[in-house]
Amino acid sequence: MDRHDIETAAARFRADGRDFIRRTPLWRLPGAALGVACAEVWLKLEQLQVSGSFKARGMYNRLLAHRIPASGVIVASGGNAGIATAAAARALGVRCEVFVPTLSSAAKQQKLRELGADVVVTGAVYAEALEACLARQRETGALLTHAYDQPEVVAGAGTIAQEIEEQGGGTPDAVLVSVGGGGLVAGIAAWFEERSRVIALEPELAPTLYRARAAGEPEDVAVSGIAADSLGARRVGAIAWEIAARHVADALLLPDEAIRAAQLALWKEFKLAVEPAAALGLAALQTRAYVPRGGERVALILCGANLDPGTLA
Repeated sequence: MDRHDIETAAARFRADGRDFIRRTPLWRLPGAALGVACAEVWLKLEQLQVSGSFKARGMYNRLLAHRIPASGVIVASGGNAGIATAAAARALGVRCEVFVPTLSSAAKQQKLRELGADVVVTGAVYAEALEACLARQRETGALLTHAYDQPEVVAGAGTIAQEIEEQGGGTPDAVLVSVGGGGLVAGIAAWFEERSRVIALEPELAPTLYRARAAGEPEDVAVSGIAADSLGARRVGAIAWEIAARHVADALLLPDEAIRAAQLALWKEFKLAVEPAAALGLAALQTRAYVPRGGERVALILCGANLDPGTLA
């Protein structure tokens, strides 16, 4: 999985006649606007993407790249990958079945049903929902979309980085990326390679990549906390692990209270309604877990907005 695959995904989106994938805005702010001592902070507003998260890029790329059987498509998800798959399936006029764990939010489950997906709620966490999904896929032969560990899914996510470079007129000095299973950080890192410093961010209660780096290999971890419905993978994906070993500069952990504070700040100061997973970049800057150099341009990816707006009160 490399830059060529990302370019192929972008070309596939352009060639598709449905104009399904949006080119989301890049908002460039002086660092001082966010209380950060750096030249600029670039906010990639991917929460405005179709389906409310970056996941639409990977799921649509996966579906466009394969013949879809009569049984349709199937996915396991904490919510966002399922919503993205359901939206892509609806655009293509095919059936979609989504397996979600019990920790998936009611708002996300409702969105899935509104998109016409058949929703199966099973298992306490994503890994258990995935086991049930794989068993069902063997029965039906449906096309499996994985939330983060397929080349087409990672390449689709990587088109975000390609857009950031085009919209910013060059590469940022650092990119702060939220990590669950690692599909997003893998796509971003595969595009930028060493041209930008890619920093992986995880909640303290879901440290999949952080623990893998400490152990020298992926391993299962317990996951919980405020962002578990988005960043709740028990083990970092194989693709993400391979790419991160070459192109991710560091992996940092953030406490739930800092993530929540950053989420509320994005709403109160900028009226950006995002889910907790999208707030880790700002949390890293606010807590000084990541300290930019004075002249840096730092990119944050606001990766999703599938939340109950009442939680921002």
